[in-house]
Amino acid sequence: MRKLVVVETKLLIREPGALFSLLIPLFILVVFGSTIQPGDTVLLPMAVAIAVGLVALYMVPTTLATYRERGVLRRLAATPVRPGNLLLVQLVLQLVLAVTACALLVAVAGTVLGARLPARVGAVVLVFALGTAAMFAIGLLIAAAAPNGRAANGIGVLLYFPMAYLAGLMQPVDQMPDIVARVGEYTPLGAFGQSLRDVWAGAAPGPLPLGVMAAYAVVVSVAAARLFRWE
Repeated sequence: MRKLVVVETKLLIREPGALFSLLIPLFILVVFGSTIQPGDTVLLPMAVAIAVGLVALYMVPTTLATYRERGVLRRLAATPVRPGNLLLVQLVLQLVLAVTACALLVAVAGTVLGARLPARVGAVVLVFALGTAAMFAIGLLIAAAAPNGRAANGIGVLLYFPMAYLAGLMQPVDQMPDIVARVGEYTPLGAFGQSLRDVWAGAAPGPLPLGVMAAYAVVVSVAAARLFRWE
């Protein structure tokens, strides 16, 4: 397992998509950083949601589907390093990547841009855990259903942009049609974004978005596990 972690970490560091997942949200934050006021509760939560969405819908499904396509998982089944261990290591590393991206955003926003940081650390951790679990579940489902890495990449991109729009990451929610904003509340990224905005504003996250994220995390993960193929 130690060698597996070292090898997979090196591969992740060399993956251009990992750098993309780190820099794109940071670029958005810095470019629009001049609009941040001390009480801003929109831009930084939006950048955090974007970072988690990129890792979950791009990195997770593309990596796992590519491993299956190349026969890596099938070959590992004949070795002491079981393919399940590889999946576990990959999920942990992708989670570390998402946490690193978000920590970088918070550090830059708090120190350089003077953005407001949430006081309820426990609420932030809860929202981040549920939101990441829900988004990673979607990524796992894509990996399970996609025939190869390129298809997984395409499906992830096709899902990301509509979900980002419905979540209010491309247009403020208050400027969207009511029915569209309402639909967005029931998407995992929409619920995640709304909960982040709530805790950044100093309020407790609402029960509806928390329930939506938990439901996606459980139901979609079960579906992904049932559909996943090792070869």
